[in-house]
Formats: sequence, C-alpha cells, structure tokens
Amino acid sequence: MYNKRPIVENIFFVGVNDRQKELFENYLPLPEGVAYNSYLIVDEKIALIDTVDIAFVEVYFAKIDAILKGRTIDYLIVNHVEPDHAGSIGRLKEKYPNMQIVGNAKTFDMLKGYFGIVTNLHEVREGDSLSLGKRTLTFYTAPMVHWPEVMVTYENQDKILFSADAFGTFGTVDGDYLDANIHTDKYWDEMRRYYACIVGKYGVPVQNALKKLSGLPVDIICSTHGPVWQKELSKVVGLYDKWSRYEAEEEGVVIAYGSMYGNTQQLTEAVVEGIVAGGIKNVVVHNVSKTDTSYILADIFKYKALIIGSPTYMMGVYPLIEKLLAAIEHRGIKNRLYSCYGSFTWAGCAVKKLCSFAQTMNWELIGNPVENKQAVLEDKYQAAFELGLAMAERIKS
Repeated sequence: MYNKRPIVENIFFVGVNDRQKELFENYLPLPEGVAYNSYLIVDEKIALIDTVDIAFVEVYFAKIDAILKGRTIDYLIVNHVEPDHAGSIGRLKEKYPNMQIVGNAKTFDMLKGYFGIVTNLHEVREGDSLSLGKRTLTFYTAPMVHWPEVMVTYENQDKILFSADAFGTFGTVDGDYLDANIHTDKYWDEMRRYYACIVGKYGVPVQNALKKLSGLPVDIICSTHGPVWQKELSKVVGLYDKWSRYEAEEEGVVIAYGSMYGNTQQLTEAVVEGIVAGGIKNVVVHNVSKTDTSYILADIFKYKALIIGSPTYMMGVYPLIEKLLAAIEHRGIKNRLYSCYGSFTWAGCAVKKLCSFAQTMNWELIGNPVENKQAVLEDKYQAAFELGLAMAERIKS
C-alpha cells in the first residue's frame, strides 16, 4: 500500500504530504502544498526521527506499521519541536509507551509545555552518540536554525544528516522522495522563499551550524520538508551558505511598488526602462497589492538590488509597502543596493521615509530618489528612467 523502498538499507522515509493547507504558519501561501518528513531506522534498536503534523497521524502510523510489522519503536529522536513536526508525539507515546524520547534540555522543556511529557527522556548534549546496533547516531546542536532547541542528527554508516528544518522547502514530495528520481525544478524558488521567510533572520546561526558540520562527511541530507537531497546536495548546501551570508545569487533588480491611482506605477515603468537600458536583464517587478510579501522577500534574497516605490499614504508610506519594510528589517537583510521613488497629491512624505530606510538597513542609496506630485509629467518620467539607469550602472561597476 505504501512506498517501502528504503533511502538506504533499513532507513525509510515515512513522511506525508499536505495538499490541503493553504497557509503555512497561517500566513504563507502554499500553492504547491508542503511535506512533513519523518524517518525510520530499523536496526537492533529502532529509531524514529521526528514526526508529522497531527492531522496526518493515522496515515503516518499506517506507514510505520507497514514497515515494522509489529516491532516497537525504541527511540524517538526529536530534532525540532515545532508542531508541524512534533504534533504526533503525544499519540506516538500512547502507541509506544516504553519508547525513549531523545533530545536536549531545551527540547524537554518544550515537550513538557506542549504535551506534558516528563518521563522516558534520554538527554543528549553536543557530540553525544547513541548506538542502535550496526548504526550510530551523533547529535549536534543548531540553535536558532530556526528555534532555540534545534539539533541535527548524523548517521555514521551511510553519512546521512537528518537536518531538521535546515535545507527544507515548500512543496509536496510527488511520487518519490529522492531528488535523483524527481524533477527538482519546482523546489528552488520555494526553497528560497522558505529560507527567506522561516530562516532568513538567522544568518549568523546558520553560518555557525555550517561551520560546525563542515568536518562531517555527508552524502545525504534528510530535511523535515521537501526531497531527500543526494544528487543536488552540494547545490543545496551552497545556496544555504550564500543566503546566510546575504549574498545575491544573480545580477538583477527587484522592484516592489504600491500604487493607488496609477502614478507610482507610471514611475515604475520608467525605472524598469532605465534598468534594462543600462544592460541589466534580470528585473523582477512586484505590485505589493497583488504579490504576497513572501515572494518579494524570496526575490530580495536572490538579487543584489532593490528599488521601492510608494505613494504617500496618511503622511507615511503605502500600508503594504510598510508591511514589506517591516519584513525586510525584521530579517536583517544585509548588503543590498537600494533606491526609491514615489508620488503624492498635497504632501510628500513617502520618499523621505523610504530614503531613511537605507540608513536603517545600512544599505547603499543609489542615484537620486524621485518624488512626483500629482500627474506624472515628462521631467519626472525622465528622472525615474535615470534612477533605473544609475542602478544598472552601479550593478555593472
């Protein structure tokens, strides 16, 4: 009934797909769904690594039962206590009352708070190991990637890193879980969006974790979301390294604008023309009234330059631009080239506030920000074109 082909001998994928949920964490769109991954290691002792969302517990148990055929689980490894991964722990403990739960002190504090679990706990610290028989598991803390209790588990025989949410992605796992057996094209944008929205604030902790684990030989990465990475492993690690350093992947510009009556949008068209005239082909334009902030954040992580346009609204910036600015600042995105423009009718405030955002983020402000009053005339259109041209020239330099 279920795919029981192992990742490697006696290590099984027992995750589930969620094709119903529309919003991850109740605010991030999931057009491609999401997978909750769990892994079963069958040895002299049996270990289960992480669980799944409680909504799928019956399907989850059926997958486990199909492999174990009556054997019991000896250890549950809890790398991360977020409910989409730990949600089934209470039911699992009822099913396997003698199961030892393996985690660190911060894990156990959360398990007590969420589930009232205080018994059958096996505490591990940095570098501790657990023998299952032929295989040995070693545990490394990865605090704030992206919760404080997070740890990763390393299996020595087949050099597998069970990485919690690190290296995860939005999107269901369709037909097979191993990256070599599926088209991975759909995951790269969704992995970046996942990183930007879930992990993006924690660049320094990610760098610390990458450095800590750099000495381990890793052949397979098993994340809690998305495919099992083997063929594309080096690409996945390289992307995390780049994103956590806040380095752009490609030469290009993101333009995010809001426009109530079309004037700021006209300036946007002029800015885009200037950028392309300056020799930059990668220009991504987002109307904040139509594009969810998560997609804009993902593109800001991808490209080096950002230009924001906003009308003045209640002596400030447009509300959805204000939301975007808050999201950028919260994630502490570094090292971006930046500029801005906007429109007003009787009192101009938006451009001044957008300019001050460059100082807030310690970004380089490029060109001459453009502020337009009422209808867009030729001189302002030309000024917006020159702003785009200045950004292109700065990128090229």
